[in-house]
Amino acid sequence: MSDALIAEAALAAAVAWGAGLRLYAVTLVLGLLGRYTGFELPDTLQWLSHPLALGIAGILTLAEFVGDKIPLVDSASDTVQTFLRIPAGAALAAAFFGDSGGAAQTLAALFGGGIAASSHIAKAGSRAFINTSPEPVSNVAASFGEEVLLGGGLWLAIVHPLAFLAALGVFLLAAVWLARRLWRWLRSPPAHHV
Repeated sequence: MSDALIAEAALAAAVAWGAGLRLYAVTLVLGLLGRYTGFELPDTLQWLSHPLALGIAGILTLAEFVGDKIPLVDSASDTVQTFLRIPAGAALAAAFFGDSGGAAQTLAALFGGGIAASSHIAKAGSRAFINTSPEPVSNVAASFGEEVLLGGGLWLAIVHPLAFLAALGVFLLAAVWLARRLWRWLRSPPAHHV
């Protein structure tokens, strides 16, 4: 596998993974990179660097940043975002393979959707568990942790693509383990949910 293909795959996976956590932040970062750093966005994503798109993504990122720290708002947002983050992750991943033909784009969309779904489910599920706690500190700490994770993941994908892909593999294994734990927690009697 060539270095260019590895870099492209890492970026596609990173934006799909990031979309599952913070869709608007990912689109804002991509737009800012394309507009101000010379980062080459795929043709189908060039519009993200337009000032209007940057402004809208900035406002939505700020709203999500604040709302994510409030348990009830966070849970409601995660529910609604299920219908946005996963298809957006698939579309973003596919966009990075726009010049590679329909089969590569379809495969990227399928993997991207799966990666976005896993990160979204891990985020929403763990936050649903954390939101049962009456104190606000754990929710705020989890939110900031997700933002640091997102920034670090995007940086790693750009600077060290192979390291990001390895870290993504670990994340996906952890997400499967977490999903199993959350499923057991949800199936347990309500007295155990405290």
